[in-house]
Amino acid sequence: MGGKWSGRVSQRTADCVREAARSLGYRPNLAARSLRTGRTRTALLVVPALTNEYFARVHSGAARVAAEHGFGVVVYPSPEGVGPARDPFASARAALDGVIASSMAADALAAIRGTAAGAEALPLVMLDSDPSSPGAAATVNLDIADGMRRTVRHLLSLGHRRIVHVAAAVDSWTFHVRARALAEALADEPGARARTEYAALNVEAGRCAAQRALAAVEDRPTALVCDDDVLAAGALKAARRAGLRVPEDVSVTGFDDLTLASALEPELTTVSLPAEEAGAAGMAALLAVLEGRVPGPRELPVVLRTRGSTG
Repeated sequence: MGGKWSGRVSQRTADCVREAARSLGYRPNLAARSLRTGRTRTALLVVPALTNEYFARVHSGAARVAAEHGFGVVVYPSPEGVGPARDPFASARAALDGVIASSMAADALAAIRGTAAGAEALPLVMLDSDPSSPGAAATVNLDIADGMRRTVRHLLSLGHRRIVHVAAAVDSWTFHVRARALAEALADEPGARARTEYAALNVEAGRCAAQRALAAVEDRPTALVCDDDVLAAGALKAARRAGLRVPEDVSVTGFDDLTLASALEPELTTVSLPAEEAGAAGMAALLAVLEGRVPGPRELPVVLRTRGSTG
């Protein structure tokens, strides 16, 4: 039943045993197996929230690869968002083989991994997180900076020079990268300038931030660059309530390419992130670490989807 029959018994005998197990409803006792092997065959995926479709896609990719190798993936939304995550078990080190963290900082996982107690830490794979952070056995990142650069170049090619960055008010590596890339992309463009309006990651906060930006009479922006699609949905509402047409009077861009992006009217120009591929690569990296291999860092390409919200 553990797959080690080859060379010990015949194919016919193995088939007969498996058929008998199926007819009897037999299932291996995974708890007993974990005591023997020292492995639980379970990985923990820590995310800042479960309300964002992006993290559901990350889980989907991780769970697919895990299932192919007889592993399970438990999802844990950190109660503190990107802040320090509490251990969801009596002892995570006894219940898990490793941790995958998406859009989190390595030091936020100390309690879960066991490093706070000074014990041998669970292996950690970080997704969409600072690759220079100590403690990670492997990293898988998206080329977030390139996505923002592509967005800015697209807007500049359309003639936009007055831009407002509707930025997520979250102290996270991925959002810091977006802000730096936007500033760098505008630095060498004559006459181009950007200012920032911060917002919590929800539609209403995005609407309020965009409303503040659009209220400027003499220096009203012609483009709103939003840190994610949810903020962009709020920006579209703000433009409509201000009597402005999108994209004729103001262009709006997002980030993530959630289902929401193509449900809006006009459809949203946004950066498409391969979230499922990132989850799959993260799980594959964790499996490699558990096998004693050292996977190198990976950076996945992103794509700018140009739609009707820019012009």
